[in-house]
Amino acid sequence: MTNPVTGHRGSELHPSQFRIGYLGAAHSDTFSFSLKIKVSRVLSAGILPSMASHAHLDDDDDFGGDFPGSHSARHSGNKRSFGDLEDDEDDIFGSKKGNTKVEETAPGVATGMILSLRESLQNCKDTLATCQTELEAAKSEIQKWHSAFQNEPFIPAGIAPEPKLVMNYLQTLKSSEETLKEQLEKAKKKEAAFIVTFAKREQEIAELKSAVRDLKVQLKPPSMQARRLLLDPAIHEEFTRLKNLVEEKDKKVKELQENIAAVSFTPQSKMGKMLMAKCRTLQEENEEIGTQAEEGKMHELAMKLALQKSQNAELRSQFEALYKQMEGLTNDAERSNEMVFILQEKLEEKDDEIKRLNLELQHKMLPTEDNNNKTGLVSDTEKFKDEMITDETGNSS
Repeated sequence: MTNPVTGHRGSELHPSQFRIGYLGAAHSDTFSFSLKIKVSRVLSAGILPSMASHAHLDDDDDFGGDFPGSHSARHSGNKRSFGDLEDDEDDIFGSKKGNTKVEETAPGVATGMILSLRESLQNCKDTLATCQTELEAAKSEIQKWHSAFQNEPFIPAGIAPEPKLVMNYLQTLKSSEETLKEQLEKAKKKEAAFIVTFAKREQEIAELKSAVRDLKVQLKPPSMQARRLLLDPAIHEEFTRLKNLVEEKDKKVKELQENIAAVSFTPQSKMGKMLMAKCRTLQEENEEIGTQAEEGKMHELAMKLALQKSQNAELRSQFEALYKQMEGLTNDAERSNEMVFILQEKLEEKDDEIKRLNLELQHKMLPTEDNNNKTGLVSDTEKFKDEMITDETGNSS
């Protein structure tokens, strides 16, 4: 910072010369108070008589007028520290060197120093304010987390939420989540199996419904169904035969009517009565033939319907039996799985017991082998002695 009066840069103050605490407002108050004491000592000692009465110095200044350097120090570009100033204050009445240096100092240097001190103090205050706001925000955030964990049910009443407790709870939640995922996968597999079974049953139900629908259609055949029935060769042949027979009968009736008309028979005459009786018999025969044909077809359809119903009932009973068998098989499979698991555990126990018995047997066999070796040696010596005795007896004889 260049002094506007002298043009020198020796009055530039580095913030490292004014170490002000950022952790509380008390540090800045202490620093300003110490500066006021220093300036008041300098002014009372008469070191700055011209600057004490200067119009630029304010009595209500927060810093006072502290002059850290002399005219020669500004020309050399060096800066005075607070230690040099305190040394000067200790020797303020007995030294003439300080008086000569202060008299050479320009008034603008003090003003620049004051302005720089004010600026640095303002910067420190701003930084302190920002730090305090950040501290308050951090405290509020910590309080939020504390209250959030305090209201959780996994923390007992009257106990602060410690990080270790929270991490343990999170780990338990993670493990429970993994177990739930495994259970969900198993449930999905079971669901897929049930969906396949359900689809098969739905297909069977749809087939049964279509069969019932066909039977209903056969019971109440519409006109198109009747036409389709007429396309049957046997039925068509029967109908053509009846049709030809009816035509023949109609021709005979016409001939008889013509003969009657020619002979002028009356209904009351003998021939007329015979003709009328024959016509009635023919009509009755035709009606009987028609009813027989219709009854025969209806009987056949009724038989087919009864057969289909019996087949449906049999299929349903088979399906129910199969379903029960499937349930029994699933239960047997579950029981067999449980039995296999139990037998595996027993087999492992037996294997462990066999290993233990083998070890015990090995430990027991070691001393027995030593004893056997000893007994073998004894027996060999006895045999050798017996052989020697027998040889001696043989030689003596």
